Amino acid sequence: MERKATKAPAQVRKLVRRFQDNRDQYTASGYNETQLRREFVDPLFNALDWDVANKAGYAEAYKDVVHEDAIKIGGATKAPDYCFRVGGTRKFFVETKRPEPSETHSVPLGLVPAVPFPQAQGALGSAGGAASSGCMVD
Repeated sequence: MERKATKAPAQVRKLVRRFQDNRDQYTASGYNETQLRREFVDPLFNALDWDVANKAGYAEAYKDVVHEDAIKIGGATKAPDYCFRVGGTRKFFVETKRPEPSETHSVPLGLVPAVPFPQAQGALGSAGGAASSGCMVD
């Protein structure tokens, strides 16, 4: 079954334009991962209707997004930057990295592809379990 692409929300298009217009500044060594999360990643997921800051005031067990949620992978504890949940059930994780010039990094915006929770066992942060979004930004 072929997925039909939908147009990205206006706020997402605005974020992409801002990054493209100022790419040199955002990929400079002084721009860090925390800045990326606050200025781009949090607003991106807010625009996609995820309650990143728990504005609804849900108890810990029912938050939409848990920051640096601990998960065991291959006997080691990992803490991805974002754990996205529905009804308290983990659905996918996102790990961010400082943006780098696109010629040195395959993901210039600094997002490591999302890994659905069942595939996270041993695959956190790898592109192998990444899902495509079907969303156009232009």
